Amino acid sequence: MNNSGGKKHVHLIGICGTAMASLAGMLKERGFRVTGSDAAAYPPMSDFLHDLDIPVAQPFDARNLEPRPDLVVVGNAISRGNVELEHVLDQRLDFCSLPQLLHDEFLRGKEVIVVAGTHGKTTTTSMLSWIFHCAGLDPSFLIGGIAENFGSSFHLGAGEHFILEGDEYDTAFFDKGPKFLHYFPDAVILTSVEFDHADIYKDLDAVETAFKRLVNLVPRRGRIIAFDGVAGNASESPSLELCLAKAFCPVERYGTGARSNWRVIELTFGSERTTWTGLHGGQRWAQFEFALAGEYNVWNATAAAAMAFSWGVSREAIVAALRTFKSVKRRLEVKARVNGVTIIDDFAHHPTAIAETLKALRARYPGSRLWAILEPRSNTLRRRVLQNDLARSLAMADEVVVADVFRSEAVPENDRLELAALAAEIERNGRRPRLLPDADSIVKTVAPKMRSGDVVAILSNGGFGAIYEKLPARLRQLSETTATAQNTD
Repeated sequence: MNNSGGKKHVHLIGICGTAMASLAGMLKERGFRVTGSDAAAYPPMSDFLHDLDIPVAQPFDARNLEPRPDLVVVGNAISRGNVELEHVLDQRLDFCSLPQLLHDEFLRGKEVIVVAGTHGKTTTTSMLSWIFHCAGLDPSFLIGGIAENFGSSFHLGAGEHFILEGDEYDTAFFDKGPKFLHYFPDAVILTSVEFDHADIYKDLDAVETAFKRLVNLVPRRGRIIAFDGVAGNASESPSLELCLAKAFCPVERYGTGARSNWRVIELTFGSERTTWTGLHGGQRWAQFEFALAGEYNVWNATAAAAMAFSWGVSREAIVAALRTFKSVKRRLEVKARVNGVTIIDDFAHHPTAIAETLKALRARYPGSRLWAILEPRSNTLRRRVLQNDLARSLAMADEVVVADVFRSEAVPENDRLELAALAAEIERNGRRPRLLPDADSIVKTVAPKMRSGDVVAILSNGGFGAIYEKLPARLRQLSETTATAQNTD
């Protein structure tokens, strides 16, 4: 799409998705007139779009497409039957997918670095972008979340690099292939390959096929930085090895395995900082530290450091950038501290991610009673395919609370997560969960049971009934009630 000869109007259906909102901002920065619509908007992306002065119409309505836009971008969450999509088809409006427009309008002529994998994409993309930024390379980037160092999920830089998160989810209702196959990367970070997105992938073989195709796109002059597993725990290695087996470019590995070109040793978790030593080629290479918790974030940082070094960024610049790296919104984000209770928001979408989140919080808050409050909302968590894995992950917390399955009617009953069976499996793993229907009932039931020193991990990839605001408010209210009663006595 060429913007010459007038201010063209682009409308995005499903604009509040993280990638769609970012694309909207990029288009506006390029000079397009941008509008969008969605069923419901919630932070952080609703705030992000508001700050960009991009109007968001709610709910979907064919009238949102008046006057007729020059191009409509159809988000991958939009399916046939959506009133705006039906209007687009009936009126023969020009339309495309996000990855198609991203490639044609923004990626051409850039050195494209894609961060892919089941876990860690958003944080690793943010780290790599920050490293390039601190090194003065002014990269363009597109991240599936709000990177706190930038206060944004995108940037159109003057540099030659475009760093973006490569999602394996499908592209659009008319293109069921993975988004990342549209990006034609010059280099790839591959963090992990596990079964996920149970709504579109039949099994692990299907997931592996998608990543094999991504690997097959990397040119011989390119590079792949791939996880090598943790010594003594090679559970991910078979899938990674299958995906990497036919790479035409050099492949470097990171982890603690024997083959790791980039290894982590002397890892220490403090109350506010994490430190470690990085080895490269078996030799001590750098001392690292940052504010993030969790072993998995150390792997993410190691991958970003390895990729940046391969593009000529100095060791000193990499160390300095990671030292000042903050985080990403909704990744172990402290939302509130009320009367000694720490409330944390994490964008949980998969049992492995939940386990790593809880493990990180154990290390960051040793001795604290840890709560896990889960809304089964992602397309994988709403299904029973990983139900036992989910139970084991949740049982890592001291107190477990599970809400009803989000929009359970959208999942076939035979596939749907069965909460009673999940609860029984959690009990077999040593915890007694509470099953409560929604945010209001959860807040009402658990707030009085919380005490100073507790750490509460709220796990959801959506708005979760505004629990992030309701729980702190209730804790403050209980504290004020208690203080009033004591003063009266």
